[in-house]
Amino acid sequence: MTSHGFYSKSQASCIGVALLFCTSLVIPSFAELERLEHPAKGDGSLSFLVVGDWGRRGFYNQSHVAFQMGKIGEKLDIDFVVSTGDNFYDNGLTGLNDQAFEESFTKIYTATSLQKQWYSVLGNHDYRGDVEAQVHPALRKVDSRWLCLRSFILNAEIAGFFFVDTTPFVNDYFTDIDHTYDWRGVAPRKAYLDSLIKDLESALSESTARWKIVVGHHAIKSAGYHGDTKELNDLLLPLLKAYNVDMYVNGHDHCLEHISSLDSPIQYLTSGAGSKAWRGDLNQHYKEDDLRFFYDGQGFMSVQLTKNDAEITFYNAFGKILHEWKALKELHSAV
Repeated sequence: MTSHGFYSKSQASCIGVALLFCTSLVIPSFAELERLEHPAKGDGSLSFLVVGDWGRRGFYNQSHVAFQMGKIGEKLDIDFVVSTGDNFYDNGLTGLNDQAFEESFTKIYTATSLQKQWYSVLGNHDYRGDVEAQVHPALRKVDSRWLCLRSFILNAEIAGFFFVDTTPFVNDYFTDIDHTYDWRGVAPRKAYLDSLIKDLESALSESTARWKIVVGHHAIKSAGYHGDTKELNDLLLPLLKAYNVDMYVNGHDHCLEHISSLDSPIQYLTSGAGSKAWRGDLNQHYKEDDLRFFYDGQGFMSVQLTKNDAEITFYNAFGKILHEWKALKELHSAV
C-alpha cells in the first residue's frame, strides 16, 4: 500500500508494482483489463473530485479551478481524483520528458488535499501526442499521483469504477486529415474494441459493488457542443443499461452538465471544464433525456457516496456551488 492508499491484485503479490504496470503496457490492447483497488474511508464512505479537459499550463482559469479543487478536496477529505481526459493540450505529450506534464499537472494541482491518487483516462487530444508516454509507469517517478491507463477497473469497496478508452470508438478520428493520432496499441481497431467491450461486459456482470460508475472521455448524452456520441450510444450504452450502471462520467464538452436517463437509473455527468470553456453551445432543444443542469464555464464536480446515498455537486472556478443532486440507492431517484 502506497501513501495514496493504492493497491493492485491483478498479478501475484510477489510481482512488484513497477513490473505489474510494465506487464500491462506490453500488450495493452488485448490483455485483460487491469484491476486496481483503492480503500474507502473507515466508515465505508467514499468521496472524490472529477475534472476534465484541463492541461493548459495554468491558463484559461485552470489554476483557479485547481485552487478551488484544493479547498473542496480538503473540506470533503477526498480519497482520490478522477480525470476524464484531454489531460494535455493541444496535442498530448511529446514524450516522457515533455515539460507539459509538470507544468500542466504537478505545478498546478499543488494543494495538500490533491496529493492523492489521480485516476485518468485518455481524451482525443491526448491521442494526438505520444500515448505510450502518457500511460507509461515512468511518469509515476516524476509525480507518484499520476495513473493513466487506456482502460481499467478500480474497486473502491462500495463503488466499482470502470474506466473506458472511448477515443477509438469514434469513427471521425480515423478519417480526420487535419490531425495525426497515435493509434499504436489500438490497431487492429475492430479487435481492440471487440476485446474491450467483451472485457467490460464481463467486469460489469461480475461486479458486486453497491455503486457502478463508468468513466470515459466522450459523452454518451450531452446538450453541449459535441452532443451525443453515436458510437457510444450504439456500443456502450446497452451494457450500461443491462448491468444497472448508476453513473456515466465524462469530459470532452467543455462544460458542467447533469442529465438523468428517462428509462434507466443512469446519471450522465459531464465534468470537462477544467480550463478553456465558454463556448456558448447549449442545445436549447435537447429533449432526449432529462437535462437537469448545464453550465458553460470552468469548474469541476464532487461525488460523495455511502452505502445508500449519493451526493453530486458542481462548482464553478470560484468554488460556488452551481448544482446539487442527491439520491437514495434503493429508490434510484432524487430527493
